Amino acid sequence: AKSRRANFVIHLTQLFLSRPLDTQSETMSDSEQYAMENVDAGASETIPMEAGQIKKGGYIMIKGKPCKVLNISVSKTGKHGHAKCNFTATDIFTGKKLEDMVPSTHGTTVPIVKRSEWEIIDIGEEGELTLMDEGGNQKTDVNLPSYPETMAQEIRDAWNDGENQVSVTVQAAVGIEQVVAFKKENNAA
Repeated sequence: AKSRRANFVIHLTQLFLSRPLDTQSETMSDSEQYAMENVDAGASETIPMEAGQIKKGGYIMIKGKPCKVLNISVSKTGKHGHAKCNFTATDIFTGKKLEDMVPSTHGTTVPIVKRSEWEIIDIGEEGELTLMDEGGNQKTDVNLPSYPETMAQEIRDAWNDGENQVSVTVQAAVGIEQVVAFKKENNAA
């Protein structure tokens, strides 16, 4: 039986090594190439991490939602030998409190959270924002925030129909972007 298995492994290895390494030689239409590039768009939005490595103030995915960790309690090892991490966290976009319990040695996912500063150029009637960064790039795919409930009106009041310069902090994670903070700039004029 060992010699048959060894022959099979040798055969598979030869088969694998005989395949051409250059797989780029196949030609595709532009639409197929475009579809291929978009396949892994969500792949880099989270990273795997051992539950025991996540710290208070860090981020974790709970029930598919990106959350900021408020508290971690670690239980003792039980009869199955795993200490458990009990995470209490808030959804970074809705503020909703969520909990999760994961064995400390097991893997979980952590969202990649990015924050960027933008200046408000315009606020539409429906709350759609036109933003510009320091490099002059414009962004039009963000609306006034729905959480906290009063922030949208506070931003409108501070902006005062363009009379004041207001900058906002846009937080992005798992394909969602939302305004999470704002500040009214002091005009030197």
